[in-house]
Amino acid sequence: MKGRKNILILLAFLIFLTGCGKKPGKEEAAVDGVYKIYYLNSAMTRLEPQDYAMPQKPENSSLEEMDWKITGLLEQLRTVPKDLDRQAAVPDKVGFEKYKLEDTVLYLYFDNNYAMMNGTREILCRASLVRTLTQIKGVDYVAVYTAEQPLMDVLGNPVGPMTNTDFIDNISNVNTFEKTELSLYFSDEAGEKLVKETREVVHSVNTSLEKLVIEQLIAGPGRPGMNPTLPKDTKLLNVSVNENVCYINFDSSFLNNGLEVKEYIPIYSIVNSLAAVSSINKVQITVNGSQEMMFRDSISLNQLFERNLDYNAENEEETGGIEE
Repeated sequence: MKGRKNILILLAFLIFLTGCGKKPGKEEAAVDGVYKIYYLNSAMTRLEPQDYAMPQKPENSSLEEMDWKITGLLEQLRTVPKDLDRQAAVPDKVGFEKYKLEDTVLYLYFDNNYAMMNGTREILCRASLVRTLTQIKGVDYVAVYTAEQPLMDVLGNPVGPMTNTDFIDNISNVNTFEKTELSLYFSDEAGEKLVKETREVVHSVNTSLEKLVIEQLIAGPGRPGMNPTLPKDTKLLNVSVNENVCYINFDSSFLNNGLEVKEYIPIYSIVNSLAAVSSINKVQITVNGSQEMMFRDSISLNQLFERNLDYNAENEEETGGIEE
C-alpha cells in the first residue's frame, strides 16, 4: 500500500496505551490545578503518569500565568520525586535551552544531546512532553527543536508540531506495532479546498489502514492553518473493504456536521485520504447502515464516491507537513 511502512516497533511503544479508552483528542485538561506528569517506569519501557498539584503563582512573581504553568511542568518532567521508582523522560544529559509559545503551539528548544537519544527513548520522551504539556489550556501543540533545528523523523522529514492525537490510544492485547505514514486531507481556512497533511502514527498491526485513516480524520488536523472536516463526536460504526471499495458506516452524528466548510469537503476529505494511502478507488458511506440519506440536504449518499483531485488545494507548499 502506498505510504505504508512496515516498520515494527518494540513493545516499548505500549506507551501509547496510557489513557486507553479515551477518545483521541487533546490531552485531558487539569482538574483543580492537578496535572499528570508522564515519567518513565524503572525499566524505561513505558510511561507512568503521576498526579502533580500545581502551586498557586506567588503574587510577587514576574511570570505570566501561562509561563508559570509551562515552567512548572517542565521542571517536574526533569525532577522525579525521591519516593517514586521512576525515571525522568528527558535524560539529565539533554540540555533544555528555551521555549516560546506562538498561538497554541509550544516550541521547546533542546541542545544537540536530544538528537543523540536512541529511537525508543526519544519517542518516549517526545510522548511525555506532548502528553504532559498539552494539559495546559491554550497549549494544543508541542514542537521540539534540537540545536536550533526542528526534530526530524526517521525519513529525514520535520516532525512538526505534535498533539495528543499523534499517539494512538485505542490499542489493547497486542504486542506488535508498526509506523505508518498517512496522507490526510483537511479543510483550508476558507472551508473550500482540501489541504494535505502528512502524518506518521504508531498503531497496532491489527488495526486496518482504512479504519486508521477515518479515526485520524475524526481526531482533526495536527497542524496550524488547517481546519477539521468531521466533528470530533462522529462515531465510526464499521469499516470494511471489498474489491477496492471501502464501505464506511457512521452513526447519525455524521449528518450533523455543522463545521463551516463546503458540503463536499467532508465527503472528499474521506475519499481522497483513503485513496492516497491505499488501493481504495471507491467509497460507499452509510449512516446507521442506510445509504438512503442526504448529506447537508444536497449530496445523496446513495452512490459510490471516487477520488476527485479538483477539491485539493492548488499550489500547496511543501512546508510544515503540507505537501502538494
